[in-house]
Amino acid sequence: MQEFQTFWRSRPLRALCVGWIAVATLAGCERSPHSTVAIDRDTTAPAAVSGASVVVPFTLLQPSGEPFESSSLRGKVWLASVFFANCPGTCFRENQAVADMLRAIPDPDFVAVSLTCDPENDTPDVLRRYAERFDAQPDRWKFLTGDMATIKEVANKTFLLPAEVGVHSERGVVFDRQGHLRGSYHLLQSDRVKLLEKLIREVLAETDSTAPHQRDSQEPSP
Repeated sequence: MQEFQTFWRSRPLRALCVGWIAVATLAGCERSPHSTVAIDRDTTAPAAVSGASVVVPFTLLQPSGEPFESSSLRGKVWLASVFFANCPGTCFRENQAVADMLRAIPDPDFVAVSLTCDPENDTPDVLRRYAERFDAQPDRWKFLTGDMATIKEVANKTFLLPAEVGVHSERGVVFDRQGHLRGSYHLLQSDRVKLLEKLIREVLAETDSTAPHQRDSQEPSP
């Protein structure tokens, strides 16, 4: 114990140790030793919104190599998120939450759309193998890639989430059958995930007569 106290009183060594701890704390989701850390500090859960945003049509690539058209989501309630495959910590937890929700809500009208923000590395084949880690059913969980310009446009303009290479939000965004954004909650906090699941169930239960059709300007936090 006396030896440890002598060691800790050494200011240069103490500073070095504090620096190591700080680096370890911030490096939550790394693509590679040269990657940007993917951290979403915002944990505020916004209230559900009615028709805040409408899907901007897009085309991306599925793990099969076939094109994916956003129009195929019409009539579905879907959960959107952004990730990248080489992020073993944060993204794995994010996608595990998505997998748990898909199991908890087996309704075929509920699907997940997970968009990579590292398309150079996340080829269709890489995404196919990544999806297998979660036993993802291709008809219910869409892992998508494409060119970065399109990915940023989809994330920014439709999901209302930030996305750069290796940098993303940790939120899940819910869209209704008409393609309206209905709410956004953090995927790494269990209480937020419960609210997200509750919102999905509520939107699934809506009919044409009960679904809100107004389009207001309120947006959830990224």
